Amino acid sequence: MAISNSNLIAQTTYAELLAQCASGAFSDAFPEDGAFISKVLKGRRYWYFQLPADRGRTQRYVGPDSPDLLAQIAHHREARDDQRTRRALVSSLVRTFGLPRPVGEIGDIVAALAKAGVFRLRGVLVGTVAYQTYSGMLGCRLPAAALQTGDVDIAQFKNISIAVGDKTPPVLDVLKAVNESFRPVPHNSDSRRSTSYAAKGGLRVDFLTPNEGRETDAPQQLPSFQTDAQPLRFLDYLIYEPEPAVLLHGAGVFVQVPAPERYALHKLIVSQRRPVGISKRDKDILQASALLGVLAQDRPHELKSAWEDAYARGPTWRRLVIAGLTLVDPRSRDGLLKIIGWRRELAGKPELVFTSQRPRYDFDRDVVIFMAGDRGGQVRCEISREALEDNFDADGLNREERVERAIQNISTIERMARAKYLSWPIEEPGVVLIRTEDVARLRRALQTRIRKSGN
Repeated sequence: MAISNSNLIAQTTYAELLAQCASGAFSDAFPEDGAFISKVLKGRRYWYFQLPADRGRTQRYVGPDSPDLLAQIAHHREARDDQRTRRALVSSLVRTFGLPRPVGEIGDIVAALAKAGVFRLRGVLVGTVAYQTYSGMLGCRLPAAALQTGDVDIAQFKNISIAVGDKTPPVLDVLKAVNESFRPVPHNSDSRRSTSYAAKGGLRVDFLTPNEGRETDAPQQLPSFQTDAQPLRFLDYLIYEPEPAVLLHGAGVFVQVPAPERYALHKLIVSQRRPVGISKRDKDILQASALLGVLAQDRPHELKSAWEDAYARGPTWRRLVIAGLTLVDPRSRDGLLKIIGWRRELAGKPELVFTSQRPRYDFDRDVVIFMAGDRGGQVRCEISREALEDNFDADGLNREERVERAIQNISTIERMARAKYLSWPIEEPGVVLIRTEDVARLRRALQTRIRKSGN
């Protein structure tokens, strides 16, 4: 749900925090006594930070060449990290605007991983902890039920882990510095290796990597993190071109997270690979639905591009993403369908079921409203005053009489609403409006359908 009139202020505050956290993370990773050097690898320029001779002349990975990175390098020595200002911004976003912050121990773990260089080396925070950052990024309050987790998930492409030529301390050492009870969890397929680390109380940290080759459950090594990772299908789509974000913990933790539109569509896909009735499946759909509702308004072009990428990846991808889309809230689903130019009937089989609620007159819109449901979500059906007057003998009637005339013809009006809802281009998410110019066309379509069914 949007943050009322404070939306712009919250987003501006978050943007300022993001800039300060990015600058602070850069300064922490690269002290002043060193030099930035570039290398061209496979036709692309990358930057490294070389420490002076008295510190071993080692090199730290900085990142691929980009205008933003060049600006950070140019102003490196000027940057000053003001922890007090950052803490004040975090406090304002949490207390004033109600944005979520992680459980303290989870925040401490992510902060330790960030300080160790996990996100500098192009690791990506995924899962519900990443989802928590989208409230600030998008300027919205996300459903509280979708924010709870006891896991931290970190993903990285294996080829990037090899190519960066840099590494963090062993992740187990990093985690034990936060909580001494962390232990490696033996992998199911090879007990000598671990892709997960668990602490007392149920806290867990998982390392993941895309499975882009043949199907396998065997752990894959991530040399830059000195750990193994669990290979997963569809993960390459999720972590492609991640975005910077801030976890609202302490003075703010600078991280990399999936683009929110990719996160939402990925959740549709993975929800269909979980058994029905599993709580994680319900959480997947809740998160996807909440994000799609916001993204359709705020980032329509990015959402369309992410959909086209997923849809172009083959029949399995198409089947899963469409199946997941049938389960989200109708308004969120419709927002996406409108952007990609689909009609509702192409996204599974919507079920428009009319309620017994008495129709009512909406004075502002000058329509009669009758409610329906579609897979658990509400749909507002409307017929305009002009449509009633021109086609249902309501000319000269007052508002209450128009409602009665609509009730007298409700069977026909409901059939028209269903036909337009399913088969016509989407005009407004979660709403179907019958205008006077629609009636003749809808009647012809209904008559054609009756003739065909009769044959």
